[in-house]
This record gives sequence, structure tokens and C-alpha cells, in this order.
Amino acid sequence: METRGQSYRYVGPAELKALVRAGSEGRSIRSSADFGEWVSALTLNELAEPFTFVVDGGGVLRLAPRRSEHVVCAGGGEVLSAGEMSFREESGRWVVEEVSNQSTGYCPDVSSWPAVAEALDRIGIHHPSGFTHEVVFRRCRSCRELNIVREEDFVCVFCGEDLPREWNMGEPGWLVRQRRSHRGASAAAQRCDR
Repeated sequence: METRGQSYRYVGPAELKALVRAGSEGRSIRSSADFGEWVSALTLNELAEPFTFVVDGGGVLRLAPRRSEHVVCAGGGEVLSAGEMSFREESGRWVVEEVSNQSTGYCPDVSSWPAVAEALDRIGIHHPSGFTHEVVFRRCRSCRELNIVREEDFVCVFCGEDLPREWNMGEPGWLVRQRRSHRGASAAAQRCDR
């Protein structure tokens, strides 16, 4: 039974959302036949790297080359999850080798995993029981900067204030501030991602 979780709107820099064009979204994978057709067209070099993925608002897995922007992969829309995913062939079938929620454009919570699992189950791809690399995103309520929490240290790396324990990237005011200062937000995401 499908259960739709929280949806995530794009919270990244405006200049990246401006790259969205009709027809440029990631490849929609709705069935095992779709996956087979997509994977058979890839080179060994392409398969050696993780792919950008989103689970769109309809629960469909979309895949794009790793350096693709998540917002472009999603066609600019809201997602149920986003991150990176790699595949390997095992005993004649494809499995997810690694999967993360690493997307500084959508900053999905680790609780978005069920949407990923459902999308993969629908197309018959075996997968881990959760993200193999979990990224915990929080926005500082004092300085408004994006933080990636490491080792359960819920302290802002920019101003030293405590970060909320609950996911808060969708709070009102975040997009407005980013539009005014998208360069600073983009740089903050890059600093946090190191």
C-alpha cells in the first residue's frame, strides 16, 4: 500500500531553479522495463558513479547523471525525496548499492526513506533497508544558514547557536531570504557539505 509522506519544495539558489526547462527532467522509471531500457543505454563509466535521483510528487523515481541539479531532475516540482543512488548487478539482477538523501536543493529529511523504498519496490529493484548515508539538514533559526549536522552535534557551524532537533528546512521565510542572498546560501551549502 502506498503512503505519501511529506513533500519537499526546492529551497536552493534561484539561479539553479532557473535551469529547469521543459523536457530536461530526469528519466522517469515507472517499471522494471523502464529501468532495463535506461540502464542498458549506460556505459560502464557512467555506471561507476552514483546518479542524481528524486522521487517526484507522484511517487515516481527519476534518475539523471550525478552532476545534474536535483531541481532540474524534478522538473522544478516538489519531491517526496531526493539524493544520490548507485546500482550494481548481482546474480543477474540490479540492486541499489548505495543511496543517500544528499540534496542541498531540497534538503529532504531522513524520514523520506519510505518514498524511496516504495518507488524501488514498484520497479523491482532490491535495496537496503534505509539510506546508506543519511544527511541531517537543519536551518539555524538565528543566522538562517543551512547546516549539515554531523555526529549528532546540533550546533550551527556559522554562529554557534543550537539547532532544532526536528527538520525545519521548510519553515516560512527561508526562500525569501535565499532570493535576497542566494550567493551566501549557496556558499553556505558548499561549506557545510565538505
